[in-house]
Amino acid sequence: MKILMRADTHVSFALPAEEPKAKCTTSQILAALSVSMGSMVVGFASAYTSPALVSMLDRNQTSFDMNMDQASWVGGIMPLAGLVGGMMGGPFIEYIGRKNTILGTAIPFIVSWLLIACAANVWMVLAGRALSGFCVGIASLSLPVYLGETVQPEVRGTLGLLPTAFGNIGILLCFITGKYLDWSSLAFLGGALPIPFLILMFLIPETPRWYVSRNREDQARKALQWLRGQKADVEPELKGIMKTHNEAERSASRNAIRELLQRNNLKPLLISLGLMFFQQLSGINAVIFYTVTIFKDAGSTIDENLCTIIVGIVNFGAVFVATILIDRLGRKVLLYISDVAMIITLMTLGTFFYLKNNGTDISNVGWLPLASFVVFVIGFSLGFGPIPWLMMGEILPGKIRGSAASVATAFNWLCTFIVTKTFVNLVETIGQHGAFWMFGSICCVGMFFIIFYVPETQGKSLEDIERKMMGRVRRMSSVANMKPLSFNM
Repeated sequence: MKILMRADTHVSFALPAEEPKAKCTTSQILAALSVSMGSMVVGFASAYTSPALVSMLDRNQTSFDMNMDQASWVGGIMPLAGLVGGMMGGPFIEYIGRKNTILGTAIPFIVSWLLIACAANVWMVLAGRALSGFCVGIASLSLPVYLGETVQPEVRGTLGLLPTAFGNIGILLCFITGKYLDWSSLAFLGGALPIPFLILMFLIPETPRWYVSRNREDQARKALQWLRGQKADVEPELKGIMKTHNEAERSASRNAIRELLQRNNLKPLLISLGLMFFQQLSGINAVIFYTVTIFKDAGSTIDENLCTIIVGIVNFGAVFVATILIDRLGRKVLLYISDVAMIITLMTLGTFFYLKNNGTDISNVGWLPLASFVVFVIGFSLGFGPIPWLMMGEILPGKIRGSAASVATAFNWLCTFIVTKTFVNLVETIGQHGAFWMFGSICCVGMFFIIFYVPETQGKSLEDIERKMMGRVRRMSSVANMKPLSFNM
């Protein structure tokens, strides 16, 4: 540090010396890969109904009857339970830690899949899907928080997208194996996926910021040393974490809801809620949950199961492109590209179904649904898929991150439930064309939201992002000091 003195004012101040950029360590990569395995389980669970419902509704392949309303609940109950899991996740990551919360979902995930695989009636399937959804809600909140608190700013975008990439691997795996396995065998495969995730989670530490919030300085130092490398000097970073934590403690309120509603905290929370809203109201989960059904209704000239696999492959590949671009182009540019691609393809799909339902000969463009789905999924995977979750771990102030992340995650799963549960009814009411046009119109509104409200967070530390979001009048708050939302009834 260089100390400069001005003789005329007798005021001293410090300017930070420029430091070389730290390199990403293999420990950080291992941590990102470990939690991302949990995201693969989430992806598999999200995609399960698309291939499974076909055989589940076939009386020759099940020992119980299932009607269409019950089938819609098999798809819809998971995001509804995810809403509950999202609300519970905030207190969990605060009181038992980020790592333990993530780790704690592994065994229930296995149990949920076994309930489905061995189901003798519809209620066992619904119970398994509900338990799975509860774990999905907790995981979707805790994974980005863990990565946001452990990964260096220079690679936070790249490594922060790994959970999305692995989630898409889970979706692709479900689509491919679902072509050859019935609903029960597919569920047994789902039960095997959490096992490597469970093993890897034991290898990584808790986040240093959570240890600091629990006054465990020595454990925080060890965790930080593990993450940054044995030769790294972690004392300056640790002191910075402790300093911001102490500052936040002095200004912390005991009323978590009042904290959330404060003007400075409400702005980043509303931005996060907006991103979650436009992510889900793009109709992505209607596409993922009912891919096979949509292609069958479209009368595509390509086999619907093959179309589903192609969509899954594209979904998988697009996220790796986003991983390469996000720390080069930034978050907002990818959101622009994503939104434009979704608007064009949703309007195209709506037009295709409109012409088909009105008796127009569309046999010459039987490839159009697949082409539109491919471009839609590419667009979504580049921006609106991963970035709302990544930015949730970046823009929410540390002092309210646990409670705010709970609200944002629960809201995301509420939107997911509404879209997936009502999609079949929506199609019956306004047709496939009306549903896709509605989703496309919502994406148009989302473009204005990105332009006017979403900040750029590329390459900035969590403390820098918070200072910019909060303004100069507010003291910097700790990323570890989370006040969980209270749900006293």
